[in-house]
Amino acid sequence: MSRESLEQAIQKAGSAVKLLRNSQMGPHVYPVVPPEYTNWRDEQHAWQKACVLFNQSYHMTDMTVEGPDALKLLSDLGTNSFKNFGPNKAKQFAPCNPEGYVIGDVILFGLQENVFNLVGRPAVHNWVQYHCETGGYDAKCTRDERSAAPGGSVIRKTYRFQIQGPTAGKLMEKLIGGAVPEVKFFHMHDFTIAGKRVRGLRHGMVGQPGFELFGPWAEGDAVKEVIVEAGREFGLRLVGARAYSSNTLESGWIPSPLPAIYTSPKMKAYREWLPSTTWEGVASLGGSFYSENIEDYYLTPYDLGYGTMVKFDHDFVGRDALEKISKNPKRKKVTLALNSDDVMKVMGTMFTKGNRAKYIDFPSAVYATWPYDRVTKNGRTIGISTWVGYSSNEGKMLTLAILDNEHAENGNEVTFVWGEQPDTGSRPTVEAHVQTEIRATVAPVPYAEVAREAYRTK
Repeated sequence: MSRESLEQAIQKAGSAVKLLRNSQMGPHVYPVVPPEYTNWRDEQHAWQKACVLFNQSYHMTDMTVEGPDALKLLSDLGTNSFKNFGPNKAKQFAPCNPEGYVIGDVILFGLQENVFNLVGRPAVHNWVQYHCETGGYDAKCTRDERSAAPGGSVIRKTYRFQIQGPTAGKLMEKLIGGAVPEVKFFHMHDFTIAGKRVRGLRHGMVGQPGFELFGPWAEGDAVKEVIVEAGREFGLRLVGARAYSSNTLESGWIPSPLPAIYTSPKMKAYREWLPSTTWEGVASLGGSFYSENIEDYYLTPYDLGYGTMVKFDHDFVGRDALEKISKNPKRKKVTLALNSDDVMKVMGTMFTKGNRAKYIDFPSAVYATWPYDRVTKNGRTIGISTWVGYSSNEGKMLTLAILDNEHAENGNEVTFVWGEQPDTGSRPTVEAHVQTEIRATVAPVPYAEVAREAYRTK
């Protein structure tokens, strides 16, 4: 029996919206790592006040792309420049569909000449692999699925630890036994830790300096043990899955753009190649924003704040469309600070027997793989929120949102609509509830001041 394709699954469901709205999957899972090592509040505080270790070894798909045409393949799909890109460099990689809408974003590592690695959620991996297999490139793709995915394993090919925070530099000095070399942002350097060769990407999350450290899986436990022991002096905390998923609220990165693959006639062959059991076919779409047209959920690089990364110095899929979009982007990414009194009222409905609002979980209040909530002004939809949760560092419920330009100025008052649209699909992660409105104030992105001021300079 031949396997069902994504295209067939869409036709069977009646539309892509119906397929995804009725998915029984909940939010993206961060497997293996405990929900909390201590408590998520102190774990959040540590990335601003001391340093943390994020264990990223399990929840992301890794894919090696190698061969004489590997760089050409990536350049043909990537919206950013590939001039001078190669070994010991990395970049955010956010390919688009032919109409200029984002398929996803991952981190692209240049490991060695003609050998690259894509790390992140699997929509981009699938898109790259399809072109590699069907486009006549002299290259191959080798996947290491995340632990929660079909075919994934607790034993991966590569461990991946991230050390972040104000004291991360001092911790690194202790680990390598001397001064940390000057490494440019998103460049890599080799270190020796626990007697092992460790590759380090100069990175930053929530605006704090740090490194993403990675190497062969068999050496991960030894490296981690040394990091944890050395980190005691510098207030190091291990961060569990609960707090990890909330760091994006302070850094401003939107982790869940819906892959823009479901409608374009130019992508029908891709949907027929893609099994219905892949992430794009089984993940869920939820929230108060609802449209029967799946394209209303698509996002451009400019919506996501990636406009400065788009470079028209090479040909790539979606270039013609993006050249037009770039002349007049219609929307802007912002943070929304939710009114604390209104949030408390929503939470207070849990202590009644009457109609309740949708439960607000802490620190991430996300109930679908792709959360899309409606933002309004005077009853009219002016944008969408794509991630909502609580920052103990800021003492606020925050959302990452994309608003029409005329409403995106800092300080503007808007309304955040909380709760699922009735009769548009159901998931076991969401209980019966009534929608409610929460006042919100437009704020900068990133929201954390240190992230705005120092993310790319430290």
